[in-house]
Amino acid sequence: MSAMHEVVNWQSPELAKTVTRGLGTFGVPAPLTLEEWARQHFYLSKESSYVEQSWVPWPFQRAILACISNDDIRNIDFKKSARVGYTKMLLAAVGYFAEHKRRNQALWQPTDGDSDEFVKTELDTMLRDVKIMRKAMPAHVSRHKDNTLAQKRFLGCLLHTRGGTAARAYRRISVDVALLDELDAFDRDIEKEGSPDVLAEKRVEGATFPKLITGSTPKLQGFSLIDDRFHKADERFRYAIPCPECGGFHPLSWGKKDEATGFKWVNRDPESVRHLCPHCHSLIDQAQYLAVADRGRWQNADGSITIDAAGIFRNASGAVITALEHIAFHVWTAYSPLVAWSKLVEEFLDAYEKAQAGDITKLKAFTNTTLGEVWALEQEKSDADQLKERAEKYKFGTLPMGCVRLLASCDTQDNRIEVSVRGYGRGCETWQIDYRIFYGNPSEDQVWQDVAEYLFEAEFQHVAGSKLHIYASAIDTGGHHTQAVYSFVHTHAALGRRIYAVKGRSGREKHIKDGASKVDIDWRGKTRKRGLILWQVGTNLAKDLIYGRLQITKPGPGYMHFSKDAPDEFYAQMAGEARVERATAGGRESRWTALRKRVEAWDCTVYGVWLETHLDLGKKPAKWWDALEAEVQPKIVDLFAQPEAVPTPLPEPAPARQVEKVEQEKKQAVAAPKAPAPRRGGGNPFASDDWSSRGF
Repeated sequence: MSAMHEVVNWQSPELAKTVTRGLGTFGVPAPLTLEEWARQHFYLSKESSYVEQSWVPWPFQRAILACISNDDIRNIDFKKSARVGYTKMLLAAVGYFAEHKRRNQALWQPTDGDSDEFVKTELDTMLRDVKIMRKAMPAHVSRHKDNTLAQKRFLGCLLHTRGGTAARAYRRISVDVALLDELDAFDRDIEKEGSPDVLAEKRVEGATFPKLITGSTPKLQGFSLIDDRFHKADERFRYAIPCPECGGFHPLSWGKKDEATGFKWVNRDPESVRHLCPHCHSLIDQAQYLAVADRGRWQNADGSITIDAAGIFRNASGAVITALEHIAFHVWTAYSPLVAWSKLVEEFLDAYEKAQAGDITKLKAFTNTTLGEVWALEQEKSDADQLKERAEKYKFGTLPMGCVRLLASCDTQDNRIEVSVRGYGRGCETWQIDYRIFYGNPSEDQVWQDVAEYLFEAEFQHVAGSKLHIYASAIDTGGHHTQAVYSFVHTHAALGRRIYAVKGRSGREKHIKDGASKVDIDWRGKTRKRGLILWQVGTNLAKDLIYGRLQITKPGPGYMHFSKDAPDEFYAQMAGEARVERATAGGRESRWTALRKRVEAWDCTVYGVWLETHLDLGKKPAKWWDALEAEVQPKIVDLFAQPEAVPTPLPEPAPARQVEKVEQEKKQAVAAPKAPAPRRGGGNPFASDDWSSRGF
């Protein structure tokens, strides 16, 4: 009997654990919002966070998290800046839907490489450090078919991780939740089958609680997928805080100089920055914002709909209303407690200063990544007549003051080679010094001999008296005479001359200096170690820079001078392209496009900008320019300037007899009658005596 009792009451901890884990799949956990789940379980990994610790959502993040977990909301879009914690919210959502709601998910990154990197640096570390995920995914630390770069299998659900460049990445997937990270980095048309958000949305059709979540830093206006979705949403929300003075709710905005809200500062002092309340016009600092941030709320443009921290929707009277199916949030860097407002002002002032000199790249990045707004492409085209009107009287071939370095750029055509020479000065202020056309067939030697003589032997007279040669040259290899250009460049580069073969790359270039490759191959088909290098030019970026410089109206850094010796055709070519929308393999994009057949002067200017970038002229310090200016244009003393004092050497001691003789001469001079004083003015050749006596 005792033996039977022992059998009936037999206990096994291992068996109990196995049964509990198996039955846990069928259990229903207590309902939690994503915000509540994140507070209890989410953890910031050391590999992807400034501080390794449990996560406490920032005030503006709480309602976003609550809305992500709301099954009534089918579409959520985030138009955002950098540094607002979007990646952490995305990771928390993945963990929440996998562990708490057990729903199938698909997460797309712009490319396969982006997807692999995200899995390795973000997703895998989250699965490792968020302890509750270990129960949801037993294979999280092992090499297993359920734990790969392409998919993660959890108890009762599956996560697909894909790159979004190919249409096949969106096929054969049926999920409850679709997530798209950095939407604006995707191609607008995936292999001519549609935009990535439309293809992803097809993957959740038929789900009981379908949800599509997209987020991105916006890019170019008119070509931003996230901006398109933002404006198509049922409502758009911004985080509003109560004013510490009047209590009126308003969102943080950058504002403009003449707007009655936004950031304001005094005399270019970033530390003086304050935010102006649009209701009572009081100024609050960042500390005051942080003190009231917890009492903020998300609201639409007119404040008729609000969302509180728990994700509850209310109307203007405060009554609870049903959540909208498609909502969009806009959040930018000023809301982050980790970024000082003064730092944002510093970034803006630096970007604005660069833009004034014609370089708009930093201002564009500030608009996208700090303000979380699209970059509005205002430029369209230059005006030939306006360029001609600003031409100056200096002659081609002569170098004005300030012009201390010469760069040449060449464009090859079927019956000619056109050469443009621009002079550079401090701050990349430039002068058009010459524009030559060498007629002849580029397949023949004569025209190249003429070009070589000009590029390497021509002297240019500087107004300060010195003479300059062309310092460096770039030649376009496009067209029908590529091998002739290669041969010319290779021959003279071997002689130690600064000459470069370049080729334009229009499209998704990343830099004006957009790469290089060796193109010289020997008879065995192998690349020569010391062979010719072909340099790629980011033409759209170079043209943006040129256009920005043409908008500068006063001589100084970035200003482009032109000579009256330039013909009308030269100015017509400089205005011969415009930024227009074009259809490409990746969708519609904005590119510089020719409006006329001949634009060689414009193209030469582009290659000149590449050459300037290659030589780092824009990064040279003031001492470098000082030395070059001292060499090329030594200081010229003004006729009206006071002569510099020259120290008089002390006389050597005179012999005693000579001293006695000098003393006698002095006595005779005292006894002699004084000579009449000379007239005032002393024979001044510039004015009469009575003029110089006037009291001016």
